[in-house]
Amino acid sequence: MLVGSGYVAVLLALVFFVLAGWTLYDAFSNDAHGGLHFSFATALGALGCFVIAVLFTASIYSLQPNESAVLTLFGSYVGTDSTPGLRATVPFFKVQKVSQRVRYHEGEKLKVNDLIGNPIEIGAVVVWRVNDCAKAIFQINNYVDFVGAQTESALRHIAGRHPYDFDEAAAHASRDEDTRSAAARTLSLRESGDQVTNELIAELRERLEVAGVTIDEAWINHLAYAPEIAPVMLRRQQASAVIAARKLVVSGAVDIVKDALEKLTAATDIELDPERKAAMVSNLLVVLVSDKDATPVVNTGTLYA
Repeated sequence: MLVGSGYVAVLLALVFFVLAGWTLYDAFSNDAHGGLHFSFATALGALGCFVIAVLFTASIYSLQPNESAVLTLFGSYVGTDSTPGLRATVPFFKVQKVSQRVRYHEGEKLKVNDLIGNPIEIGAVVVWRVNDCAKAIFQINNYVDFVGAQTESALRHIAGRHPYDFDEAAAHASRDEDTRSAAARTLSLRESGDQVTNELIAELRERLEVAGVTIDEAWINHLAYAPEIAPVMLRRQQASAVIAARKLVVSGAVDIVKDALEKLTAATDIELDPERKAAMVSNLLVVLVSDKDATPVVNTGTLYA
């Protein structure tokens, strides 16, 4: 690939411009009789020097850091120049500059269906850059638009492979035998953000390889139920949270009652019959599980007149 320093080309262009001017001036000279004489051959030489200077000027281009130039000759790919600074090449080479700086694409919010079929809204931000300039120029008509289109497609695909919430997927799987194994293996969009993001990055890298683009980073910046089902799903999540809390309270209360009965029996050597033990267990559970302060009732026996 014939590429070199542009400063040498600038110097040579200046030399030939000066030489063309000097030669053109010399073409108009005085003859022996003091008359003006024009030399066609000298003027032709001046024209040649001027053309060479223009060609040197046309071969000069500059590259910024993280910028490359794709060079072609009459439609044939010659090579890629990635050296920053003032550069020069063969005058007939076509130079197409491609930025290799890091860019980001923030997609619009997409309305898709998750694994269970619930409509959700999802959006992502993708950080990308060009790592193969030749592919970016020759394989894809517009690689910037291609990144946006593939990001939307990959995000739709990833969102459709996972449920919004894993608990919901498990409940759905209990009713649908065919979905049970898939729901047991899958990740949820809400609870498994890092794993879902890694899947998105891997799929985007595979899709964008043809365009010479690589993905450095990606993350989901918006995730919510669609507005038409959001209130219902919010009430469902609240109910699930209440149920989970009740289960934890009951489990702890049972352990406390069991420990209290064992310590009471060991400390007092009092053997309670099943009826009294059941009554004590019931009273303790009421006190421990109730979300309000319990009011104790003391049994003082029967009062005879």
